[in-house]
Amino acid sequence: MQQLSGLDASFLAMETANTTGHVGGLSVLDPSDAPTPLNLARLTEVMAERLPLVPVLRQKLLEVPLGLDQPYWVDDPHFDIEYHVREIALPRPGSDAQLNEQVSRLHARPLDRSKPLWELYLITGLAKKRAAVYTKIHHAAIDGASGVELLTVLFDLSPAGRDLPPAEPFRAAAAPPLPALAAKAAARLAWRPVQTARITSELVKVIPTLAPAVNALVGNMLGLNRGDGTVISTRPGRAPATPFNRSITPHRRFAFRTVDLATVKMVKNAFGVSVNDVVMAMCAGALRRWLLDHDALPDQPLIAMIPVSVRDPSSKGALGNRVSAMLAPLPTSVTDPALRLQVVHAATQVAKAQQAAIPQGLVDQISDFAVPALAARAARVVFATGVLHRLPPFNITISNVPGPNTQVYLCGARLLAHYPVSVVTDGQGLNITLVGYLGQLHFGLISCRELVPDIDVLAGYLTDELALLEQAAKERIADAAP
Repeated sequence: MQQLSGLDASFLAMETANTTGHVGGLSVLDPSDAPTPLNLARLTEVMAERLPLVPVLRQKLLEVPLGLDQPYWVDDPHFDIEYHVREIALPRPGSDAQLNEQVSRLHARPLDRSKPLWELYLITGLAKKRAAVYTKIHHAAIDGASGVELLTVLFDLSPAGRDLPPAEPFRAAAAPPLPALAAKAAARLAWRPVQTARITSELVKVIPTLAPAVNALVGNMLGLNRGDGTVISTRPGRAPATPFNRSITPHRRFAFRTVDLATVKMVKNAFGVSVNDVVMAMCAGALRRWLLDHDALPDQPLIAMIPVSVRDPSSKGALGNRVSAMLAPLPTSVTDPALRLQVVHAATQVAKAQQAAIPQGLVDQISDFAVPALAARAARVVFATGVLHRLPPFNITISNVPGPNTQVYLCGARLLAHYPVSVVTDGQGLNITLVGYLGQLHFGLISCRELVPDIDVLAGYLTDELALLEQAAKERIADAAP
């Protein structure tokens, strides 16, 4: 039995009729050289072998009476792997557009909270004799970094798989009685005054250190301009309005693209920036194009929220969420691709300084402070009043998750690409997440279907923007040559 942290439980509280709290991934596979056929029976067998390595896959939620404390993960005595591992087929030869549509529908469906919070789908019928596996698991169980660690458990380094010790028969541990949970929750509530004093003390220390970074962010130090020398100021605490910062529906759109990491690194080296800076500049340029297409480009730069993993070596291999975040201007108002990249680099330097000033445990302490009953009620009030899309604190989440840099296999099938499928919420109807794998960056874009119906067009703009940055990098290198 393991208790969820406040941050883990916040992903449960965020769920509404239109918002789901799970994250997913689409693995595209080449099963042509697999030692055994990739079918539902084989996939179920492999998953059954790996379940002891990831206990949360056989655990369900146990709520504390009256919502007085965070829930617990407890063994599911009725666990049935055949419920969680499923199969669907596309009409051959299935196109990428058909695959995207199927993933969009699967990702829109909420998980059943009475069972372990994950599902896995084998998708067959793809063109070029490929197959795919779509997985989804609740964000309460994993974050981006632990999700990659989970993939390393499911995937192998050779088509032959790996030798695992014989699994013991699963016997679910008895769940604690509800009166015992209520008594433990009451004891924790008694410490709330002490916790309040501790959090207040931490905030008093942190706020003065954030002021210089915030002042630099909203001042003229970054030189956020349109290319004609005029400075565009930002308004602290409020992002500009866009078509995707509105109330969402239950429907989703998904698209994916792959770019060459070597090209990204060439741009990075030419301009003296980071890989993530290049990614952010690509996103800024793609969003600028899409907003221009829809006559919706604001004068101000967009604001991006960038998740930051705060996992230390001691928490490696543990599931749950160990994440903070930073906010950075996304210079969609800048016309020149090279200048956009330089502005992104300057902006993220300030954002990193601001995020680094926040103690790693402070986010967990604050999110753990409110009891779930109050947190869920507060979330419902926020969504019902529409505050998040009337006064959005940021426009879009852009997450860059490192992945394995070696060839891996699932059920003997070679992994060609892995595309993340993340979360959208009211006021945040678009998300861009990418995973690095084997010399490539794999982008997964998810949106509310009604807000960004042409998400594949936006995904295509990402590759176009990298081509422009590559050309600018070559010109910069040529100009620097003797």
